[in-house]
Amino acid sequence: MCLILVAWQARADYPLVVAANRDEFFARPAAAAAWWDDAPALFAGRDLEAGGTWLGLSRQGRFAALTNFRDPARVRASAPSRGALVADFLQGRESTDDALARLAAEGPRYNGFNLLLSDGVTLGVFESEADSGRRAGRRLAPGLYALSNHLLDTPWPKVSAGKSRLARALDALPDDTPLRDLLRDDRPAPDAALPRTGVSLAWERMLSSAFIRAPGYGTRCSTVIVRDRFGWTRVVESTWDAHGRESGRVAERFQIQPA
Repeated sequence: MCLILVAWQARADYPLVVAANRDEFFARPAAAAAWWDDAPALFAGRDLEAGGTWLGLSRQGRFAALTNFRDPARVRASAPSRGALVADFLQGRESTDDALARLAAEGPRYNGFNLLLSDGVTLGVFESEADSGRRAGRRLAPGLYALSNHLLDTPWPKVSAGKSRLARALDALPDDTPLRDLLRDDRPAPDAALPRTGVSLAWERMLSSAFIRAPGYGTRCSTVIVRDRFGWTRVVESTWDAHGRESGRVAERFQIQPA
């Protein structure tokens, strides 16, 4: 479904590094990453069906990214779009902690989701389907994190492999080629390592790679974000067609302007 890899304050010279794939049905319309006309401080792709986004940044240093929690049995057709969670946080002024507290009350309205969010100073995660032994919303310490369509750092094959490759890719910075390469890994996991999430075995196989190709569904875009110690932020996003070929690329560089 999706993969988000984050290095948060793991290197003093690059406090935020992100490598992420968005997987979605190709029939669902979307716009590539850009500064939004109706929210000029927000840089993100846009879901043209519901109006929200899956990942974005603000000029003030905010960052947020969303994945769905994969469990077909829990999906409610009447639930609101989760993409608004990202856009609303990026346009607001809430601290990370305040947003996590708000989500504890609002989260049950939505189908299952995971949300990484940062006010530029701290990073947190909200997992709407966290079990009773795990806090749904919590601040994260400096380190490396990987998120797919279960809880943070659940050791699915592409999560574990992606996190290991992220650690190695940090050594190559400012060259972001290894980050972009890891997002193109289309090797499926062996059947013995596959999770069981309520979809067929054939779909578990297709969804097990970092880069997905499936009938009518797959990796729609790959995004790499690198922010340096001076607040200069570079975003490179590749858009992919249904055959896995690059159909567009966006590159943007800006310096954050704390409010």
